[in-house]
Amino acid sequence: MRLFRAVGQAQLSERIRAPHPHWTQARRTLSLAAMTQAPTQFLERAGGPRLAYRQHVGRGPTIIFLPGYASDMAGGKASAVFDWAVTHGHGCILFDYAGCGASGGDFADQTIDSWLGDVLDIVTALAGDAPILPIGSSMGGWLMLLLARAMPGRVAALVGIAAAPDFTRWGFDAEEKAVLARDGRLLQPNPYGPEPTLTTRNFWQSGEAHLLLDAPIGLDMPLSLLHGMADADVPWENALRLIHAYGSASVRLHLIKDGDHRLSRDTDIALLLREIAALLMEVRC
Repeated sequence: MRLFRAVGQAQLSERIRAPHPHWTQARRTLSLAAMTQAPTQFLERAGGPRLAYRQHVGRGPTIIFLPGYASDMAGGKASAVFDWAVTHGHGCILFDYAGCGASGGDFADQTIDSWLGDVLDIVTALAGDAPILPIGSSMGGWLMLLLARAMPGRVAALVGIAAAPDFTRWGFDAEEKAVLARDGRLLQPNPYGPEPTLTTRNFWQSGEAHLLLDAPIGLDMPLSLLHGMADADVPWENALRLIHAYGSASVRLHLIKDGDHRLSRDTDIALLLREIAALLMEVRC
């Protein structure tokens, strides 16, 4: 037991119409206001690093944003989702995994298991009994599926942004896997920042213990996927594999022809927010 204390439908989308510049400025202004209203707090846990989070309490399902590998809650997509939830009165939680952002812990010590434990602790401590709507970006899309398997009765729907389940299986070539096996760690160039990306043997092994796409995924809540066809990190064909493995027939896929891995342009975020709104209407409790 963890102890803690709170301190079937596919759609090909071409370029979405760019939002009006006044709307973009309004969203940025709202972002600053929402951040002021929801300062960073910390979830203290016995025997585990404390987790940084921001929360807006509103009507359910409570939206929970799960960042990607080595990412944190300060990203543009997470902030936009939080601001949208504040504006529309929905509950929303952003947080940093242990070893990331403002949370405690050493990044090199983390695994899929430990980060899944972080997600479960955040849900249990902060979401109460409300249904939840996890949004998983990249690796967060893997964790959202594992969360839904662990708490199927709590999850109303799922949204994946360039979801990357099983990336320990397909995301490393034979030479990189050999380095992990021999040295216990692998450093790779990071296209999104100055520091190289670290992967440890323990993380890779934990991923191999949680593979999902080789068997049916017995989940029946609605699933919506957004994926860029110019994604250089997670091939868009992986979204098709996930759809085929996923149990529910209630699946929507948006393929953005010129979208990259981040899907963080205003047009991409506008599509994401529209999809969240549609799902919330569909599963309204």
